[in-house]
Amino acid sequence: MTLQQFLLILRARYKVVLSILLFTVIATLIVSLLLPKQYTAGTAVVVDIKSPDPVAGMVLPGLTSPTYMATQVDVINSDRVAERVVKMLRLDESPVVKEQWEEDGSKGELTTWLANLLKRKLDVKPSRESNVIYIEYTGSDPNFAAAVANAFAQAYIDVNLDLKVAPARQYAHWFKGQTAAARDELERAKAALSAYQQETGLVATEERLDYEVAKLNELSSQLTLIQAQTSDSSSKRKAAEDPDTLAEVIQSPLINSLKSDIARLDAKLQESSAYLGPNHPQTKRTQSELASLRSKLSAETRKIHSSIGTSYEVGKRKEQELLEAMEKQKGRVLELNRQRDQMSVLQGDVEAAQRNFEGISQRSALTRLESLSVQTNITPLNPASIPSEPSKPKLLLNMLISIFLGTLLGVGVALVMELMNRRVRSVEDIVEAIEIPVLAVMSGPSRNKFSSRLPKLPNPETS
Repeated sequence: MTLQQFLLILRARYKVVLSILLFTVIATLIVSLLLPKQYTAGTAVVVDIKSPDPVAGMVLPGLTSPTYMATQVDVINSDRVAERVVKMLRLDESPVVKEQWEEDGSKGELTTWLANLLKRKLDVKPSRESNVIYIEYTGSDPNFAAAVANAFAQAYIDVNLDLKVAPARQYAHWFKGQTAAARDELERAKAALSAYQQETGLVATEERLDYEVAKLNELSSQLTLIQAQTSDSSSKRKAAEDPDTLAEVIQSPLINSLKSDIARLDAKLQESSAYLGPNHPQTKRTQSELASLRSKLSAETRKIHSSIGTSYEVGKRKEQELLEAMEKQKGRVLELNRQRDQMSVLQGDVEAAQRNFEGISQRSALTRLESLSVQTNITPLNPASIPSEPSKPKLLLNMLISIFLGTLLGVGVALVMELMNRRVRSVEDIVEAIEIPVLAVMSGPSRNKFSSRLPKLPNPETS
């Protein structure tokens, strides 16, 4: 079918098209006027995903997730929020609502039934380029629609706060028990350290150990000195076959004085013996004095030699005493080291318990603050106002749609009627019907009248 044939069909059956169009428009107008008016009230909330958490002091990673806004939309559409709206507006306390619920014969609770009814007329739309969520509710009463929209926004904020606070309360209760356990552990560690200090008498292990180590070093120095002296005495004892060759004998002033006196008396004795004779009383007295001096010299030499042996014996005894004292001091130092290690272990237990207690206490304080939070990252942007104009039915839109659909339906009916009762309305129709070339076309007003009265042409395929 060509465009010319299509236009000729519409021209011939314009009354059918206009009738259907008029009927559709009138029916749409009547239905739009008879339908109850619906009012849509809308509110908006802002979801803050960039500000840090006031308790933790940091931006939570879940807030920046791409699915966070979709999750918030699902929360608004949830049964929990809808049931909270029912409680806020006290719809479940209305006798009329209860009567409707009983007449409906629905199973389950009244609150759930009302929540499902409210969700049917709820529309939640997140903004594509911002963090704003639009909440719209449509109802027959403008005041009720505005109240429900605002109630959904407030219920969403309350539920969001509950979802944030409820886990924090559970964690706060758990951390409270853990804090008590950590405190008991810290007290036990401190008690063990205190008991060990009282048992060992140690307060400052490092100072005590330094003192004992210094004392051990002093004993070691004394032992080294005594061993050197004893070794020297031992060498002198072994090398002193002739006591007169000892350095102590040679360097002794008394012995040197006695030797000088002996030499002087010896010279005097020789002179006296030469001039006075060996039996002279003076010679005898000189011999007696000389023998006395030599006796003193020998006694003094023996005394010095004996003192070296005595010094050696004393040195050996003192060396033994110092060795025993050093062994005792080494044992004391080793015991102090062992006590210090044990105390270090106990102090480490105390420090670990202290750090554990402080960490748990800090986390417990944070969760306790979170459990007491009264603020969320949801802020109402603008409350829903009472709509002054109905949102449904949209008369102008319905009329435009009815015109379009009526025209489309009328044209369709005209084409169906034409196909069911085909007429010759142009040269192309004759050619298509009898497949014979057209020799001439009559012009003038009688052409249309003639063509309109032509009988229905037979189908050449069936003739």
